[in-house]
This record gives sequence, C-alpha cells and structure tokens, in this order.
Amino acid sequence: MTGYRVPFFAPDLFEADRAVLLRLVREIGIAPEQRFILGEHTARLERLLRAELGCADVIACGSGTSALTLILHAMDIGPGDEVVVPAFGCAPLAETVVNLGATPVFADIRPHTMVVDPDEAGRLVTHRTKAIVPAHMFSVMADMPRLREVARAHGVRLIEDSAVAQGGVLAGRPAGTWGDAGLFSFVQVKTFGMPGEGGVVVTGDPGLGRTVRMLRNHGQDGVNRFLHHRIGYNSRFDEIQAAFQLHRFPGLAARLDRRAEIAAYYTGRFTPLAERGVVPPPPGREGRCYYVYCLLAERRDELAAHVGEQGIQTHVYYRRPLPHQPPFAPFAPPGARWPHAEHACDRILALPIHPNLTDEQVTGVADAVCEFAMPRAAAAR
Repeated sequence: MTGYRVPFFAPDLFEADRAVLLRLVREIGIAPEQRFILGEHTARLERLLRAELGCADVIACGSGTSALTLILHAMDIGPGDEVVVPAFGCAPLAETVVNLGATPVFADIRPHTMVVDPDEAGRLVTHRTKAIVPAHMFSVMADMPRLREVARAHGVRLIEDSAVAQGGVLAGRPAGTWGDAGLFSFVQVKTFGMPGEGGVVVTGDPGLGRTVRMLRNHGQDGVNRFLHHRIGYNSRFDEIQAAFQLHRFPGLAARLDRRAEIAAYYTGRFTPLAERGVVPPPPGREGRCYYVYCLLAERRDELAAHVGEQGIQTHVYYRRPLPHQPPFAPFAPPGARWPHAEHACDRILALPIHPNLTDEQVTGVADAVCEFAMPRAAAAR
C-alpha cells in the first residue's frame, strides 16, 4: 500500500485502537483461566450480535469460508447434492460445496448490480438441489425477498453469504437474517473487520445453530470436553479478537455511515458518466453495504492506469467467472455461458471507500475518474 496517496485499504485501520489491542493481548495472555479460544469474550460477542440481529443464534468461528462450510455440513449437504451459487464471486462460494463432495451449479448475475439473478437461480433447481447460496456483492445486497420466494417454491434451503455486508439492511431486515442461515466475515478489510481471520454463522433455526456450534469445535457440545458427538472441524474463535470486536462495535454505525457518505458522493459524481462508459452502482442506502465501491467501465484497465498515475490504488474483483476458472471448470456444462458475469469481469473496477479516507482524498478519486471519462470538461473547468 506504500507509494499511493489514496490506498485501497487503510494502512492505519486499527491505529486508533492500538493501545486497547495491546492491553487486551496482555490481559488475556496472563489471565488465570488461560482461555484463548471460545471463552467468555466470544460468548459475549455472540450474545451482542444475536441481540442486534434479532436471530435465534450467532456462532463465532474461524472465518467466513469456514462459516459457509459449517452451514453446508450442518444441512447434511454432500455427495449427490447440488448447490446453486453465483457464477460471479469469490472462490469459497463454490469451493466449500466441492470440498463437501457436492456439485456447484453456477447461476448468472444481474448486469448492473452484479448479484445473482433469482429467476436464473430458480431455473437451475433440479431434484438434486439442496440449497441456493446468493452472495451480497461489494455495494449491493442480493434480491433476498425474491430469492426467499424461489427457495420456498422449490423447497430448498436458502443460505445467505453476507460476508461483505454486515450493517446492510433490506426491507427493514438486516443482512444475514433472510435465509435459513447466513454468515459474516471479520477479515480486516470487511465492514466489521478485525486484525485477523474470523467470522460468524447467523441463523433463526436453534437446531441448526446447535449443530454448527458442535461442528466448529471437533463435534463437542461445549459442555462435556472430549466427548464428541459427530465429526467436526477446528473453527474456533480467538478470545483476543472477540474482546477487540466488543470494543470496536459501538463505532461500527459511524464507520458504516462514512462509507455510505463516500458512496453517495461518488455516485453523484459518476452518474453523468454512464453515457461515456463508466457506470456506478445504483444510488441510495436501501440494501447497500459498501464494503467496496465498484464501477463498470468499458475501458477498465485504462481507467485503472489513469487513476493509478495519480496515486490512487484500485482493485479488480474478479477477472474471471468461477466456472471459467480451472478448479471449477469441470462442473460447468459444456458450452454454457454466463454473459452478465463475463461482462462484469471485463469491466469491474473497485475504488477506495474505507472510512479512514479524508474528504480531500475522496474528492481526488472522483476528480480522477471524471477526468478520464470527460477530459474536455475537466480541462475547461
């Protein structure tokens, strides 16, 4: 991140909390109970999030990927089963399915919002389908009301990958609570990130929650140590990180507001650029999360080079649809296409939106993009 006047990820993300983090490391490290995983801090974090989300259970675990694995396993998804996932997204959407012996079935996305198309997902359901896994992407939540209808109509489970969307709200319902289960990721750059790996499973089903709670800790029930009820995983949450998250939670709303404020400014500046091949995400805060802010640009690589020359770091998520990547290509039907996912991969460009950006930096990013799309107007200003 050095060398950029506007880094994509904030290098000082936890600087204001450095003293607190060091204090927690010492306090937990020398505490008499010597409990470093799944202790009272983790339990308090789970209770806090459960109350905030209004759900039956929240289970802290090792990562967002691990959370999805635990959910799929708890639902007994395995060999012979199919799971519908977006063709455009991160590898764990399909990887977790494959690692359990099931088959990922790739659905195309909506062209502007880049989230899975519910009707396309429904069209792909067969007698082997056990679940649909929509994923919220970057700035926009998936169409969860429609996806609920599709899942119920077909009698399949709905798993909400809200790894990037903590704090998002759609139709008055928080991200993570729309399906049979949801998940968040706490890796440092997410909206509720921390200095390390971690995540949670969110569910309104107490029975599913109990199963996930056992699976995360080698199949133990959390009461009788070394008594194992089923084959599980090592996906336990760190006590130092839990205490740190409890400390940072009161500031989450303000950080989310700052992200939304930056996004609103960007979208206001970029909306007139659509006719010039630079398309911002839809405006507003309904169903938004603003983990990152992504444009669709016809000359994406040229735009990235232009803003990069001005010291602005960008990222591309993702350069290939999942079914076009070698590990997942064997699961793609011969000759199948995902035109909207392919279109997004050719055009998507993410701009900095982290809450530590200054107003000057935000204006500089917007100016650089506008200068690229409208060089004559910029020169006349």
